[in-house]
Amino acid sequence: MNTMQLIFCRLRTHQWCFILFSVALFHILLFGADLLEEYFSRAIPTTYMDMKVLKARERAQMLDMFPLKANISKAYVISNSEACSKREIFLLVLIFSCPENLSWRNAIRKTWANVTYVQGYATLVLFVLGKPPSATTQLEVIRETDQQQDLIQGTFLDTPENQTLKIKRAIEWIVTYCSEARFILKIDEDMFANIQTLVEYLLNLRTHPEDIYLGRLIQDIPNKDSQNGSFTSIKKYPEHYYPNYCSVTAFVMSQDVARKIYVTAREVSPSLPPGIFVGICARAAGVVPMHSSRFSGKRHIWYNRCCYKYIFTSSVSKTSQLLQEWEEMKAGKGCTLLETYYGLVSCRIMTYLDGLKDSSINTIPKEALQFTD
Repeated sequence: MNTMQLIFCRLRTHQWCFILFSVALFHILLFGADLLEEYFSRAIPTTYMDMKVLKARERAQMLDMFPLKANISKAYVISNSEACSKREIFLLVLIFSCPENLSWRNAIRKTWANVTYVQGYATLVLFVLGKPPSATTQLEVIRETDQQQDLIQGTFLDTPENQTLKIKRAIEWIVTYCSEARFILKIDEDMFANIQTLVEYLLNLRTHPEDIYLGRLIQDIPNKDSQNGSFTSIKKYPEHYYPNYCSVTAFVMSQDVARKIYVTAREVSPSLPPGIFVGICARAAGVVPMHSSRFSGKRHIWYNRCCYKYIFTSSVSKTSQLLQEWEEMKAGKGCTLLETYYGLVSCRIMTYLDGLKDSSINTIPKEALQFTD
């Protein structure tokens, strides 16, 4: 110990400068990209206006779904129309699930979705499903909803091609049956979500609670190669660039944004991928997406208890991983500032190394990355 103190005392000015520069460079490389993205996304205006946008926003403000409820209910096998009634919901969580994945839903119910209040503010978690191709699976879904009362099921088949329709139906359900919910988290079933930390973050947005469309920002361009499987025709989308949009794995929107997307959705092709579809609808209503590095996108954030107490989401590969990480997280005590710092640094490094390992095993052609959310 004395030897180490002696060494530090004998360091010259240029040596101290080198050490400090190395530490600063390490942090810039580790966190710089995300910090810059967040800074610039907050520096831009949250809305942009022209006459078409103003009319869309006016339609959203005047939207009255009450006369349409009877017809809209026909679009759902299970409408769960009373789920939000007689209570004030601060955060509505809609988990997009496949009908066959009962084990995923049960794991989520036992872990991160088992939160009903944060600082006195109510949260509500529901699962959004389409119809399965199997009649046997549908009977199991009916039995599940009798037991759990937390399912919404549309009349469409739950297939990869219908995921944009699933988003449309979910937004329609929000503005029809849960129009008082202040914020909505749309998230996929193979994700971990830190509901408590997210609610605490949203509570700090009281000065600007509208036009919130928040997640991991994606920039993409249409694939104009007609020989490619993800080809986008000029008729479907004539522009050269997609608007920035949030990863469809998990994003938050305020209630007013759900209404704005609903009124602009009829003008956007439903054959576009779901994340891009939402981004185009948002742009048509003058809503600019905001980036947060605390959303993981499709990446699995390497588990560290103090890191997981800070992030909003992380992808999960299997239910056993979700159950194990949740038990470790709940068993641990709170994190000090230093522990949080160490947790963020360690999980960021391990996630980066894990990504390098995956990329060395799986070499994916660039064309296959088009339309990823």
